[in-house]
Amino acid sequence: MNIPEDLLYTKEHEWIRIEGADICRMGITDHAQAALGDITFVDLPADGSDCGQFKQFAIVESVKAASDVFAPLSGTIVGSNTELTSNPELVNQSPYDKGWFCLIKFSDEKEKEKLFSPADYRKYLEETAH
Repeated sequence: MNIPEDLLYTKEHEWIRIEGADICRMGITDHAQAALGDITFVDLPADGSDCGQFKQFAIVESVKAASDVFAPLSGTIVGSNTELTSNPELVNQSPYDKGWFCLIKFSDEKEKEKLFSPADYRKYLEETAH
């Protein structure tokens, strides 16, 4: 399982990469895309919309099911990966690079403390695998 060291993670298998003082890029983890199977559709939040930490804000559909995606941090959507509209399989092929979902201008630095480090996420996956 690919768990990059430069990201933070959620219990719902989303990731963020901090890309500035108050901007993060987010997507779903390698674990999540593998569990979902072939991704067929991604419903992304609109630019300018607000999101709350751990609140549903996007949907991923696969050959197996439709799944809610939860915001890792509160803030405002400032960019979306529109490439996923015509190529949702990028989430399966490259969940941490080409398959990212959106950019969030986050509003509360302290919320990052509620996210997993890579080591904590690995441990969480091991504990929940049984």
